[in-house]
Amino acid sequence: MKFSRRHFIGAVAAGSAGLVSSRGFASVKSGEKPVLLSRAMAALKSHGASIPHHDMIGIVDFSAPSRVPRFQLVDVGNGRVVANLLVAHGSGSDPGNSGWVERLSNRPGSNASCQGSFLTGETYVGKHGHSRRLHGLDPDNSQAESRAIVVHAANYVDRHMAAAHGRIGRSQGCFAVSPDDISEVLARLEAGRLLYASK
Repeated sequence: MKFSRRHFIGAVAAGSAGLVSSRGFASVKSGEKPVLLSRAMAALKSHGASIPHHDMIGIVDFSAPSRVPRFQLVDVGNGRVVANLLVAHGSGSDPGNSGWVERLSNRPGSNASCQGSFLTGETYVGKHGHSRRLHGLDPDNSQAESRAIVVHAANYVDRHMAAAHGRIGRSQGCFAVSPDDISEVLARLEAGRLLYASK
């Protein structure tokens, strides 16, 4: 039997589903590092001149299914994960609504998630309440601002839905988090910081 990274992550997720708290955050073992941390740190170094604050970064691992917390907030000083939470991907990235990202796109109208380095921008109040703008720094996400790819809250990002259906809902490409988590996400990942997403 062949095991892919996807199957491994799914098995680990199923075994650790009980670790998710009532707020959508998951317990993080001491010393545990995000899979994409080295790539995110390389991106922070590469885009350092464009990113004013290097104290906290966000990392989204689109290789993991939406039913598990895959949006990590990391203290750069010590590499410690301070929060691990659920986050949606775009419907265009998962047309079959399987809970897995099948493709990423920078194309307007694709409703897909895009990858790369994002600079966090100002907050605003829109149809999803308090949200944070994002500015794409790479060719793979250069249309993020014009596509209105932002961090916002959505009721379809819900741990009960994840447990019952094996997935959460999908966005139109935005990084949608639980309404219970949005305040902490916006406070910790303030303007002028890196959000790095990849698969």
